[in-house]
Amino acid sequence: MAQQTSFQSVLDSLLDTKKEFPSHYLPYFSDIDPGSLKSFLEAWPRIQPTRKLLLLDQMGSLLDSDTLVSFDDIGRALLTDSDGEVRARAIRLLAESDDPKLVPTFIDILQNDTELAPRIEAATLLGEFVMLGELDELPEKLHHDAEDALLAIESSEEKPGLRRRALESLGFSERPEAMTVIQSAFHREDPEWKASALVAMGRSNDDGWEESVLSMLLSEDPRIRLAAVEAAGELRLSAARPILLGMFDEEDDDDVISAIIWSLSNIGGEEARVYLLNLLDQSEDDDLTEFLEDALSNLDFTDELNHFDLLALDEDENMIEVDEDEEDEG
Repeated sequence: MAQQTSFQSVLDSLLDTKKEFPSHYLPYFSDIDPGSLKSFLEAWPRIQPTRKLLLLDQMGSLLDSDTLVSFDDIGRALLTDSDGEVRARAIRLLAESDDPKLVPTFIDILQNDTELAPRIEAATLLGEFVMLGELDELPEKLHHDAEDALLAIESSEEKPGLRRRALESLGFSERPEAMTVIQSAFHREDPEWKASALVAMGRSNDDGWEESVLSMLLSEDPRIRLAAVEAAGELRLSAARPILLGMFDEEDDDDVISAIIWSLSNIGGEEARVYLLNLLDQSEDDDLTEFLEDALSNLDFTDELNHFDLLALDEDENMIEVDEDEEDEG
């Protein structure tokens, strides 16, 4: 009873437009019980539209920063809301869900929703399910259904923004058709399509895109530079390291600078570590300091992975030598 009363006070605060909604109440919506969800949905029509969107944005931010929270139940409940912006944010709340039942739902939204925002979010999350399919963690039919839906949108006459988002999600796919549309988009003159192609390349786990990514790191267009820098980091392209290190002094776009830092932490190496430590020593900005500390922690993880990869390579080479010796003896 006390828990229900506490949740009611949370709802009362949400309905009180004279005061800001306290952020420390957000965890009350995580893993919400059926009774509280019912109360929340009953109160929902009485909440101001702008307050609804602010609440959902706050939930999304908390979801990004706290791995222990889940707003899946609220996300599912609001997928059919009358407001397209609410539906879009509801889809974002399902970003951590791997429930296969969501695939047909997202395909339906992608193909049939009356507004663009939910369709773009559905295209994004379908990419996550394509990735699960490549890892054999999704039924094959659903995997192919998601790929087919994204390919159909990418090659359609739909809004360019929606088609580009579908293209980016196809980066997770190993189907030849996906690689073809990525290559085609990369060779377009339009910088937004080129940037989306680079995003897709970064998601592919395929270093066959290395030359294309490296060639765009010094692009004059910041959208392309950003996508190329991020792709280099996701693909862990060691050849990108000296280029990224040399970009700091000339780069004036904050997003690109942040991407360079994080990509260096993904690529690893002693040069990257020295540079990031120097940046940390010189930093007088609290947010930048925190970001650099996170990057250095990620760099520790990367270097450990690289160490294990080298050990595995040495073991493979030793096994080959043993096999050759045995053949010689035979």
